[in-house]
Amino acid sequence: MTGQDLLAETVERLLNATPPGEDPWVDLAAGGFAWVSVPESAGGSGGDLRDAASVLRVAGRHATSAPIAETMLGGRLLAGAGLKVSGGSLAVVPGPGLAVVDGRLTGSAVVAWAAEADQVLAVVDLDGSPVLAAARPEQLGIERRLNMADEPRDDVRFDVALSELVTAPLPDGAADDLQRDGCLTRVVLAAGALQAISEMTIDYTSQRRQFGRPIATFQAVQHHLVAVAQSAVRASMAAETAVRTVQGGGGAWEVAAARVIVDEATIEGTRAAHQAHGAMGVTREYGLQRYTRLLWAWRHEYRQAREWRRWLGSEVASSGADALWPRITR
Repeated sequence: MTGQDLLAETVERLLNATPPGEDPWVDLAAGGFAWVSVPESAGGSGGDLRDAASVLRVAGRHATSAPIAETMLGGRLLAGAGLKVSGGSLAVVPGPGLAVVDGRLTGSAVVAWAAEADQVLAVVDLDGSPVLAAARPEQLGIERRLNMADEPRDDVRFDVALSELVTAPLPDGAADDLQRDGCLTRVVLAAGALQAISEMTIDYTSQRRQFGRPIATFQAVQHHLVAVAQSAVRASMAAETAVRTVQGGGGAWEVAAARVIVDEATIEGTRAAHQAHGAMGVTREYGLQRYTRLLWAWRHEYRQAREWRRWLGSEVASSGADALWPRITR
């Protein structure tokens, strides 16, 4: 058993033991799982990106509602800026939209879990260089909102003097790295959720009987089962390739490609799962609708797939025809 397998098994046991409706964040934080891949020297739990992906995949399988992905991202940002994590949850401004004007950080953004966070982090441009700005929620204007999966996606307004915030320089390319890493968290979470949907659909169609036999024995239903399983496998392979490549350095191309693949897998997999479940799949008491709403919410975060498609197209066009085959086969 690898270290990633052991880590995933530990998180699986923890989430299995969490009573329905209870917030899993306290136990996840107490175990240090939200700071996996953040260096111990910065106050994190250590490990690498593959370890973090193991935790996130299990979180996706359990449709976990907790700021674990955001805290991982934020912890890595703090470490990259030479700052330490405090042990509380973190929220991260997911993209551009903020600016430093006359010494004040201004702008607005939709930020996951901002109201509950100990710190809200943003990567901003200051005189042509990336800088990490860390604010306390009470310094900001926050209007609580929910996404389609009922997770906090708050409207946050910034209008605060930069001198009142904790700031530190970041390496060049930090803003692009944040988009890549944020997108990767959604890819990995989605891969875990699609795996859970596939297993759920197999179980349901094996137990649900019609005309004296399980509906899983009907050819039309088997077609849906295959579609869900294929979607889950495609997403898993794309996520694993992206994580491995980013761990080795770079990986923007692979993350963009994974986002496109997972987006298509989400559309096809959720459609097939709901076809197999029928009306049961949309009832509040049954878990499928929860996974579907999460998957469709994640599709809109850290750029949508169509934006990553455009980026991939521009990269191919600018690299030239001779570079295409080596790139897609490496």
